[in-house]
Amino acid sequence: MEASENSIKLYYNTEVERLEMPEYGRLVLQMVEQIKTIPDRAKRTRQAQAVVKVMEILNPQVHQQENYAQKLWDHLFIIAGYDLDVDSPYPKPVPEVVNSRPDPIPLNTKPIRARHYGRNIESILDLIATEPDGEMKTGMIRALAIYMRQQYLIWNKDTVSDETIFQDIERLSAGRVKVPEGLELSKLSADASFSRPGMNLGGKNNKGGKFKYRGKKGKK
Repeated sequence: MEASENSIKLYYNTEVERLEMPEYGRLVLQMVEQIKTIPDRAKRTRQAQAVVKVMEILNPQVHQQENYAQKLWDHLFIIAGYDLDVDSPYPKPVPEVVNSRPDPIPLNTKPIRARHYGRNIESILDLIATEPDGEMKTGMIRALAIYMRQQYLIWNKDTVSDETIFQDIERLSAGRVKVPEGLELSKLSADASFSRPGMNLGGKNNKGGKFKYRGKKGKK
């Protein structure tokens, strides 16, 4: 059936121009297009200032950004396709800069030799290896060993000896870090518990998400 002369044509978003800034809606785009048709530059500028105020109302989240007023003017020019001849209080944005992609973040592709300890352990061992022998270095090794034992108990089984942790320290450091003779770790309480990250959410004891380490009293 053909549409009558008095009928209203409805457009789907797929039938109209894509919005560069959807958060402001299509009416703002129509306002901007109307500004372009104004022959007087001073009047165009006044109308642009009015549209910026409307944009500020429609997108109040912009206040959370630094220099939000300049952001609004930048958005105005982006909506206009950078084709808007008005006097802006800020430098006009450059399309090449706005549309440029950020530099890629280099990824560490070096494989992790012990996933249950994490990659940072190797970096810490590199740091400890540069320390001169003494009480400071011994304290660093002891603190790291205690942390590694905790990580081991989270991801592996329910018991681990100090000797195993010490061997892992020397192995992961390629022999650059030697555990001092007679070094002992603090004893674990029988009530000590360790949870895997992401488990036991909301303080509830989800099945399989939390377990307790029941260590023997005395030296392991």
